[in-house]
Amino acid sequence: MGGTLLSILSLGFVLGLKHALEPDHVIAVSTIASQSKKLSRSSLAGVFWGIGHTLTLFVVGMTVIFMKGEIPEKWAMSLEFLVGIMLVYLGISSIVSLSKMKATTHKHTVVADSHYHLHPVKTGSEHIHKRVSYWKSLCIGIVHGLAGSAAMVVLTMSTVNSVWEGAVYMLVFGLGTVVGMLLSTTIIGIPFVLSANQFQVNSWLTRVTGTVSTLFGIYYMYNLGITEGLFSLWF
Repeated sequence: MGGTLLSILSLGFVLGLKHALEPDHVIAVSTIASQSKKLSRSSLAGVFWGIGHTLTLFVVGMTVIFMKGEIPEKWAMSLEFLVGIMLVYLGISSIVSLSKMKATTHKHTVVADSHYHLHPVKTGSEHIHKRVSYWKSLCIGIVHGLAGSAAMVVLTMSTVNSVWEGAVYMLVFGLGTVVGMLLSTTIIGIPFVLSANQFQVNSWLTRVTGTVSTLFGIYYMYNLGITEGLFSLWF
């Protein structure tokens, strides 16, 4: 492998790290990280996000490159619009889930991927333990991967000279996003882990995270639909 290609792949890894830290990505996984009271689970949620993101980028990107085509602007923007919808959903569901944690007696509830453990303590606060859903993180990554496929194809085709180089570039880029999201979810998870036994502080952090996700999602959809003209392309 030549020095030039190694330089390109190194750049791809760095761009992957940077890509993982984009606001919509960080906000989305923060709603997942807020659900875990163990730092290892928050970190692993970021890894699953990166895997889902890389999977769809690679499959969709390579399909388009092999077909020597491009994703129409209308569809590319529509996929981006899904990110806004998802951010609103994640924000609202994060806030609503707090109501399920207000218990005064010890109980265990196991539903799908969630496990709650609540019991009163002398201070009147509640200990919360909710297992993060890695499948949810994977799905978030998949949606972001779909939304970013068009830009990834353009970037790849303008950077490499052959299909196999493009495949390697996408995988290295994906590795960068996995590492970047691992780092970001670990950092984001720290305040939630530290406040795990302080219900008021933890719930406040969760509400802030959910509110930011909801508002940013609304802004994201407005910007795409009105400012960038997605609605005018469809209607």
